[in-house]
Amino acid sequence: MSLPSTMKAIKILPDHKAGLKDVPVPKLRDGYVLCKVKAVALNPTDWKHIDFVGKEGSTVGVDFSGVVEEVGSGVTKTWKKGDRIAGFVHGGNEAEPEDGAFGEYCVVKGDIAFKIPDSMSFEDAASLNTGVITCGQALYQSLGLPLPGSGKYGGYLLVYGGSTATGTLAIQYGVLSGAKVVATASKHNWPLLKSLGAEEVFDYNDPECSKKIRAHTSDTLTLALDCIAEGNSPKICEEAISTKGGAITYLLPTQHTRSDVENKQTLGYTITGEEFNKFGKHFPASQEDFEHAKMFWALSEKLFHAGQLTPHPVEARKGGLDGVFGGLQDFRDGKVSGKKLVYAI
Repeated sequence: MSLPSTMKAIKILPDHKAGLKDVPVPKLRDGYVLCKVKAVALNPTDWKHIDFVGKEGSTVGVDFSGVVEEVGSGVTKTWKKGDRIAGFVHGGNEAEPEDGAFGEYCVVKGDIAFKIPDSMSFEDAASLNTGVITCGQALYQSLGLPLPGSGKYGGYLLVYGGSTATGTLAIQYGVLSGAKVVATASKHNWPLLKSLGAEEVFDYNDPECSKKIRAHTSDTLTLALDCIAEGNSPKICEEAISTKGGAITYLLPTQHTRSDVENKQTLGYTITGEEFNKFGKHFPASQEDFEHAKMFWALSEKLFHAGQLTPHPVEARKGGLDGVFGGLQDFRDGKVSGKKLVYAI
């Protein structure tokens, strides 16, 4: 069956609104794979692009799973029509407004996507992508943990925001890298995080959270990943780090006060190896980030196929692309905790 010429997709509209529009199916570019979308997952970045960051005319959404339709030239990973695929796409990209997951079709960089295990649903697969690329950048490129299977770290790692979709994966990657993982979360999420390998979990609402983390780690904690990077999280992280210093990777631009603690930041969109503009700033193409992501996707695919990584709990909602708007509003209203919102398309 030939591909349709048009599809439905969620586009950014004037005045930072979003709506479902009839638009052309994305063009297949070199290095990309064209996919029929089967499921999409929601992230805070989606509504923030609509409300603040994105430009009118851009397609929204970063996390998807689906089926391969066509493979572009320059893709080194082996794909064929009909393969089950999941990946991260640069939604809200003013340089390529057709990019974005929230449509009936999407294009994804073929070398930084993964083949879905037969035992994994499209919904679970869609939930993984942002978490995987963030862990690759934050834990390994930024903090320098040994890759799973290549060595054991042995020290403590703090995952702040352990019950987020990135946090639950970060705990598991940390354990696979030999770290003793401690995390923060609301108390109702503690059993989940301990089941994934966290040695101890702390309540971020506790005024003595930092003090308790430092005591538990005997003042030896030197590495932290802050999956929230808002409110009190930077303060809690830096006060938990050892008096000898260390490093914290934040997922948003953040200031902290300790000069003996490195302030590191990552931005997932750089993994495509293409230049873009965001937050009023120009980001040059980073071949280094693309090559690291390519390696890390291949490693992670093996770990998922071997059953060594567990997807974040998903809440599969009905309504398809129309339903996505309600999920985005729930994110705005702070109603999403410990679950990844996923919609079958």
